[in-house]
Amino acid sequence: MKIEADALKLAGVRHGFFTRQGGVSEGLYGSLNIGLGSDDDRDNVLENRSRVSGALGVSETRLVSPYQIHSPDVITVSAPFEDDADRKADALVTATPGLAIGVSTADCGPVLFADPEARVIGAAHSGWKGAISGVLQNTVTAMEALGAARVNITAVLGPTISQRAYEVGPEFRDRFIEDAQDNARFFVPSGRADHFMFDLPGFIGTRLEQLDLRQVADLGVCTYADEDRFFSYRRTTHRREPDYGRQISAILLS
Repeated sequence: MKIEADALKLAGVRHGFFTRQGGVSEGLYGSLNIGLGSDDDRDNVLENRSRVSGALGVSETRLVSPYQIHSPDVITVSAPFEDDADRKADALVTATPGLAIGVSTADCGPVLFADPEARVIGAAHSGWKGAISGVLQNTVTAMEALGAARVNITAVLGPTISQRAYEVGPEFRDRFIEDAQDNARFFVPSGRADHFMFDLPGFIGTRLEQLDLRQVADLGVCTYADEDRFFSYRRTTHRREPDYGRQISAILLS
C-alpha cells in the first residue's frame, strides 16, 4: 500500500509514498485512487483517503492536501482546511503534530521533507512547472519560517516518471535552456526529429541538492513503467483513456 524511504525513518516522523494498491475504486481508478478531481465515484475516493489516513495513524479529517495548480506556491497549515479556505498551492508545511500533509501525483514528483530537530515537515508536488519556478526552494523557505534549518532537513523524491518514459518537444527543451544553459544535461535525443527525453527526477534532484540540505534521496521508481503500483497521466494519455487516478505521498509529526 505504501513505500517508506529509509532516509525518512526519523524519530517522531511518519510518512508514506502510497501506491495505487489497497483501495476500493474500480476500472481505470483501481484501486487506491485519492484524486477528488478525478471522475471516480466520490464515495470510493473518500474511502480510499480514509484508508490512507488510517495507514498513517490519523483520522481522515487530519489528512490535508492542497488544490494543486502546478505553481511555486506553498501554504503553511496548522489545522485542517476550513470548507471555504483557499487551498490552491503545490506544497504544504507544518509544525503541528498529528496533522498529515500530502500531495497527489500521477507522474510529477512528490517530495517529502523533514527536519526532526525543529519538528517541521513539508510536502511538495513538483512537476516541471513547479520545479523550474521554485516550489522546492519555497517549501524549504516556508519550513525555515517555522524554525527549520537547512542543515537538518532531509528531502526524498518519491515515484516519478523516468527519463526513458518522458518524451518532449523542442519548445519544452528551449524553455529550460533559456532558464540555464546547464539544463541541457537533462535532455537526450529521443530518436524522433527535434524530440528529447527529459530527466525530471534528475532535474528535481539537482534543484534539491542546490538547497544545501542535510540529505537528498530518490526512491528511483518510475510511475509510467510500474503500472501495477502507480497511476500515470502520460500512460493514460498514450492509451487515450478518458481519465486517470492519482496516488498520494504524505508525512506527519507523531
